Amino acid sequence: MARANKSDVRLDSPKGLRGPAITARDKAASRDRFGRFTEAIARGMGTPGFLAGLSLFCLVWLGFNTWGPEEWRFDSAAIGFTALTLILSLQASYAAPMILLAQNRQDDRDRVQIEQDRQRAERNLADTEYLAREVVALRLSISDMASKDFIRSELRSLLEQLDEREAAAAKAQHESGTENGTRDAGNS
Repeated sequence: MARANKSDVRLDSPKGLRGPAITARDKAASRDRFGRFTEAIARGMGTPGFLAGLSLFCLVWLGFNTWGPEEWRFDSAAIGFTALTLILSLQASYAAPMILLAQNRQDDRDRVQIEQDRQRAERNLADTEYLAREVVALRLSISDMASKDFIRSELRSLLEQLDEREAAAAKAQHESGTENGTRDAGNS
């Protein structure tokens, strides 16, 4: 018999012919839903409103069972308000595990957040070290570059050398011109 889609599977059919009733994904979603529920309860129990409400509930309970009509009382002061004690004990016995579950979920979230922060800090450190190396490399390359003053001094020295050559050439030309003039005068 061919397996039909999930909506066609009947619960009265043999187990081999139908898929699992609850999948792992459903279980995880159920756990997460329950975890969110316990966190909401734990958050609610930690509020001043909850404490005020619980105190008001206890006061009304005690007042009604102490001063209310005798035939309507259901928890006697003579036996120490046993029903109220049981209700408060039941509330406390459920509250403690819910608070622990909520704390465990918060611890898991904190652990994930700490890991993400650590990874972010490592990336920031690596980026900072890279930028520091780049700044050092830029400083070294700038120190190897010629400054404006250095270039000016080099140009001045080149100009002086050119002026000296030009003066030497002019002097040599002048001397050769006077020498030719004396020779011309002696030939005539």
